Amino acid sequence: MRQDQLGIPTALAADLDRKGHEFLAEFLRAHVRRHPRNLDALAELGHALTKLGRLDEGLEVDRQLVRLVPDNPTVHYNLACSLALLNRKDDSLDALEAAVDLGYADTAFLLADDDLVVLRGELRFERLLRRLEAGAPAR
Repeated sequence: MRQDQLGIPTALAADLDRKGHEFLAEFLRAHVRRHPRNLDALAELGHALTKLGRLDEGLEVDRQLVRLVPDNPTVHYNLACSLALLNRKDDSLDALEAAVDLGYADTAFLLADDDLVVLRGELRFERLLRRLEAGAPAR
């Protein structure tokens, strides 16, 4: 039987991790119902839903965040990630370009982010990387 570093069987550890994310998602969903403009809770809800593989629900949370704070580059970046995970490349690139236009500039994180793996090799993605590496100002 495979075990993690603490000696917990890996299947049990994965189940506990999943149950923790499920609890967190339901807790945050209840909180957001009472406080719909709590941006931190919304962002955490989107993250928990994505971790659970509930990608469409996570996408809706990211869209809600973009509506609430349209000038925030991070929410556009997170929207790009959700869209990329759903293999919606053009929409994802639109959101990623919006994030960069609003000031997102962490090229290293962007390159390491597994959520964006489907964009690697796309011409628009490569152009965006070159723009970031050149320190080009927002359009």
